[in-house]
Amino acid sequence: MSAAPVIGVLALQGDVPEHVRAVRQAGADARSVRRPEELTGLAGIVLPGGESTTMAKLAVAFGLLDPLRALLGDGLPAYGSCAGMILLADRLLDAPSDQRTLGGLDVTVRRNAFGRQVDSFEGDLDFPAVGDLPVHAVFIRAPWVEQAGPGVQTLASIPSGPAAGRIVAVRQGVLLATAFHPEMTGDTRVHELFVRIVRAA
Repeated sequence: MSAAPVIGVLALQGDVPEHVRAVRQAGADARSVRRPEELTGLAGIVLPGGESTTMAKLAVAFGLLDPLRALLGDGLPAYGSCAGMILLADRLLDAPSDQRTLGGLDVTVRRNAFGRQVDSFEGDLDFPAVGDLPVHAVFIRAPWVEQAGPGVQTLASIPSGPAAGRIVAVRQGVLLATAFHPEMTGDTRVHELFVRIVRAA
C-alpha cells in the first residue's frame, strides 16, 4: 500500500468536510464518495454522522448501498460515526421497519438512544485504544450499542449518569464505530486509529 492510503468519505449527507479534514490530518488521502465509480481504489471508507434513514435512502438512490455492502463483505475497512454506526450495524432498535443498513458489525444499535436533539451533550470518555488522555465526545441524537456479539471489542462506554455503562465505541476486525463525533473536536486520534486499521489491512 502507498504511504498515504486513499480513504473515502461517504458524501451523501452529514459532516463530510470535517471527516475529510480529519482523515487528511491523520495521515491518509481523502476522497468524497457520491457515486459507485468513486469507490474504486479505496483502502477504507468513513460513514459520517447525519440522519441514518435519509442516508440509507440516498445510498439506494445513488446506487451505493449494494456496492458498499459487497465491499464491506470483502473486507474493506470502515469507520462509522453516529449515523455511520447505525449504517454498519447488523440489527437496529427504534428504527423504521424498512430501514436498510450496510451491516457487517455484529451489534444491536438503538437509534436516538440518548433522546432528541435537545438532549445532545458532551463529555469525556476513557478510550485506551487511542491513548491515555480522555477523548472529548460530542453526542448529537446519538445511538448506543445495546448488544455486542462475541467478536466485538468495546472501546469506550459512558462513565456515569443515567446511561452509565452504555457502549459508545466498538471495533470488530477492520470495522470501527463511535456513537459520537470526533471530527467536531479537532482531536484526530480516532481517525488516526482508523488509518492504522486501514494500513494494517
